[in-house]
Amino acid sequence: MNPPRRSKQVISLVLVAPLLLFLVFFFAFPLVTMMRSAVSDPVAARALPTTARAVSSWDRVSPPTDEMKAAFVADLRQIGDDQLFGDLVRRLNSAKSGFRTLMSKTRTAASETDGNIDLIALDKRWADPSYWQAVSVAASSTFTDRNLLAAVDLQRDASSAITALPADASANKVIMLRTFVMALTVTVVCVLIGLPFAMIAASVDGWKRQLLLGAVLLPLWTSLLVRTAAWFILLQDRGLINSVLMQLGVTSGPVPLIFNRIGVIIAMTHILLPFMVLPIFSVLIGIPKNLMPAAASLGAHPVRAFLYVLLPLALRGVVSGSLLVFMSALGYYITPALIGGARDQMISSVIAYYATGAANWGMAGALGLVLLAATMILYAIYLRLSSEREVRP
Repeated sequence: MNPPRRSKQVISLVLVAPLLLFLVFFFAFPLVTMMRSAVSDPVAARALPTTARAVSSWDRVSPPTDEMKAAFVADLRQIGDDQLFGDLVRRLNSAKSGFRTLMSKTRTAASETDGNIDLIALDKRWADPSYWQAVSVAASSTFTDRNLLAAVDLQRDASSAITALPADASANKVIMLRTFVMALTVTVVCVLIGLPFAMIAASVDGWKRQLLLGAVLLPLWTSLLVRTAAWFILLQDRGLINSVLMQLGVTSGPVPLIFNRIGVIIAMTHILLPFMVLPIFSVLIGIPKNLMPAAASLGAHPVRAFLYVLLPLALRGVVSGSLLVFMSALGYYITPALIGGARDQMISSVIAYYATGAANWGMAGALGLVLLAATMILYAIYLRLSSEREVRP
């Protein structure tokens, strides 16, 4: 390799290095951390090592043995770190409700005496095998699929078989489906609005085009929170929209536009519309303007000319814009949280609750991983369909 060529490669690597470092630290590393937190479960194994050995031969059906009880009490006495104990309580309580009070009560009793403790006499819940099943599962391994299964409303029973969670235990699957339906609805609305707008912008020149494009780009120059707060004011019962409708006599009273699905769709459509208009516009300006007049001169109806001439040529921009809007809509959090009601929250709200409210990073990571996997599957389907359309004669 000659020195000039090597120096050019070194310069290219130096120029690309900041971008690579950015992708590694702000994309790849958080993604790997999220994936690891979804399947990592080291708290119980680290806090209850003696219990883990004692429950290794237990069938998870029969009553707990005296060896298991003694090992559990011994491990509780060895936990001197309050942070570790708190993490253990959260881990067990997430698997079986009631551990929060039970663990505090048991730890207090273990710290007050050095002898054996009758756990069942202390609290009758210790006679319930389901509590020991939670301890056994948590302490047996540092990796688990519990969070991933719970993210899609599944669980493992006492025999380790995968079963569905009770209908009132979780609604992650329903919220995930709602997220995709709302994202698809916003995408369709953006296509219906963005395609005609882009066609008009591409058909004019000069200051008219600049004005139309400026109207589309203006929301991108404003904070997302500010735009959402503006829609929060506009959509209220006494907001500008309802006031105009009642002044014009269109409605006799305020139309419910806030804290419901309609308000969320309106706000998200306005915010994401530029991501639909710009890709379509970039394709339309490359299409010769004489195609539609040529089709009309040959006797084609304007609608027929649009469907068979212009739309197929603009479809690449429509698909690209739809992909951008759909992918962006899947992760929306602020807009549904401020404008939507309880039945309009998307999966990002649940992830935020587990990450900040419940401090359950495992479930937050699992839900994020499921959402990422579903998104990548849809993107792979899109690539497959695109490749088939390109090779089709």
